[in-house]
Amino acid sequence: MSRTSFIAYCIEYYADHLQKPSPDIYSLFYESGLLKMLDDDYEDLHGMSIEYLIQFFDEFLEDRE
Repeated sequence: MSRTSFIAYCIEYYADHLQKPSPDIYSLFYESGLLKMLDDDYEDLHGMSIEYLIQFFDEFLEDRE
């Protein structure tokens, strides 16, 4: 899976998880620095399960509030 596909996958699944539109999640990821982290740490993260990633996103974003 390419980096771009992985990031889109994460955004779509997280949007579904929060029941929010994908563009809102993209903005959230961008503003929080999560988008950059997904790109920078692609090699470590792309093999993780979506359940783990959703939990990771929840915790990462909670810590930023």
